[in-house]
Amino acid sequence: MSHDVRNRLSELRREFHRHPEPGWCEFRTTSRVVAELERIGVDEIAVGRDALSSEHRMAVPDDAELAKWRDRARAAGVREDFLERIGSGHTGVVATVEGGDGPTVGLRVDLDAISLHESDEPGHRPADEGFRSEHDGYMHACGHDAHLAIALGAVEAVKASGFDGTFRVFFQPAEEISGGGKPMAEGGYVDDLDYLLGFHVGLDNPTGTVVAGVEKPLAMAHVTASFEGASAHAGKAPNEGANAMQAMATAVQNAYAIPRHADGMTRVNVGRVEGGTASNVVAEEITIHGEVRGETTALMEYARTELERILYAAAEMHDCDVRPRVISESPSVDSDPRLRDLVAEVAGGVAGVEEVVPTADFGASEDATFLMERVQESGGFASYVVVGTDHPTNHHTPTFDVDERSLPIGVDVLADVVAEIGRRQP
Repeated sequence: MSHDVRNRLSELRREFHRHPEPGWCEFRTTSRVVAELERIGVDEIAVGRDALSSEHRMAVPDDAELAKWRDRARAAGVREDFLERIGSGHTGVVATVEGGDGPTVGLRVDLDAISLHESDEPGHRPADEGFRSEHDGYMHACGHDAHLAIALGAVEAVKASGFDGTFRVFFQPAEEISGGGKPMAEGGYVDDLDYLLGFHVGLDNPTGTVVAGVEKPLAMAHVTASFEGASAHAGKAPNEGANAMQAMATAVQNAYAIPRHADGMTRVNVGRVEGGTASNVVAEEITIHGEVRGETTALMEYARTELERILYAAAEMHDCDVRPRVISESPSVDSDPRLRDLVAEVAGGVAGVEEVVPTADFGASEDATFLMERVQESGGFASYVVVGTDHPTNHHTPTFDVDERSLPIGVDVLADVVAEIGRRQP
């Protein structure tokens, strides 16, 4: 790969890093991706409602939040006609390169950032070198900026390679909130895929390492629950209230006591609680935000069912009502050994790859599994690849960064795998 192309990948990654946007608000990001695809000259670009199933969207922000990010994108120069197409929370792009009568191969990549304040301390390279987040409180702290640069590089490389087949890239919104995988899987463009590649950078794998296909991504569900009681004077007549705070505390304490399951690992966490009015008022309404995970989809559903049972029992104990709601979710899907083995074979011959790990447990959740599941159910093959990158601190931390030497490695691995599929149709 030429020095100019490497610089281009780095510049793209840094541009995306400077302008992070949360799920379903990736207006500027979507526009920038489309501009790059037009420059490359792909055969078809589907945007927003044309790229995904609107009715299957999950965890969509409210209108005020969408408007705030739409205004930011407008101020950054995104055209008004483009914003009208995507501005109601319909971000995302599907790009297609037509190369012949061979197989149809998909690549899935994510667009969104995390709600996290990026470090401005000396020693944090984005701060030192001038590409720290310009949106305070939001950050590309999981590598999605690198994913975008790699995916765009792969589109250009596959287009130039003479690939015999159809190459389709899914630029998916709202991965961090598990809201975009299902609507993109239901959008129609996945249905004819013979092969699908997902990928992620890092995950404690150093630069030069490639994991050919992960196993056991955790199935996950984000859950909220609002307890509704009755307020009262906490000193004069506490007995006249129905204490939502007590119901919440009972539920949280017992959520962590959900029994372990003999069939595999489960997780539960309550990460945020909000509500109440004052120290001398019996709380009338409290909302909790939590999640459950499982080594399999069935185990996640077990944990979710148990959590909901606990929520209802806690509400009844304290004479409250409760309204649990699943905000978003994703299944667990393993990589196909057949495609995983081909990735391992190809990656071993890519410049810069020093170690190929055939498979490893993922240990986290990913809504790319919706697309993988759809492909596998239709008789196709899917694998989720990890492109190693040195990162000074862990994912989802204020000082997360990636080693930009991994960008061309990622492009070459993915583009070479697509080309090899076209040659041999494994």
